[in-house]
Amino acid sequence: MRLFAAVLPPEDVVHELAAEVGRLKELPGVDGMRWTERAGWHFTLAFYGEVDDGLVPELTARLERAAARTRPFRLAVRGGGQFGRGRALWAGAERELDTMRLLAGRAEAAARKAGVPMDEHRRYTAHLTVARSRDAVDVRPYLEVLDAFRSRTWTVDELVLVRSSLPTSGVPGEQPRYEAVARRSLGAAG
Repeated sequence: MRLFAAVLPPEDVVHELAAEVGRLKELPGVDGMRWTERAGWHFTLAFYGEVDDGLVPELTARLERAAARTRPFRLAVRGGGQFGRGRALWAGAERELDTMRLLAGRAEAAARKAGVPMDEHRRYTAHLTVARSRDAVDVRPYLEVLDAFRSRTWTVDELVLVRSSLPTSGVPGEQPRYEAVARRSLGAAG
């Protein structure tokens, strides 16, 4: 299974962000962008890649412990950024990012302890990808719009283990499918 740990924004925040992305789609130069669908909007905490089915129960148990040791925290979608000279355009986050980074580190450590091979550790950047491009794109106009965006603040109270299934049809524009495999409450150890 292709898996990752994530924080999922609530539906009303997704709705707010969708309205903002609608404004982005009205800007010039959007032809080179592939916009992610709302179902794919999440803050990845740790990406695991292909995980052997036999490791999933141990990974899930370790994620439960990681979540239980992390208190619920406040989060809002705010601003944006890019990776790879515009190849990925994302919405950012604000509020209790130190706790979110701690949870991301624990989600990564849980995988290592469960025997999931992980790439080298990178400093965590909270981001929710809204568009991708095969080529470098000048995303400055998009970032100007995103800089003014701030969603309502909500309390993150769960870590979600998500399975992603990559498109197989070959149809242009087909998006990955996402399915929650496990949901673990934050702060349950209290």
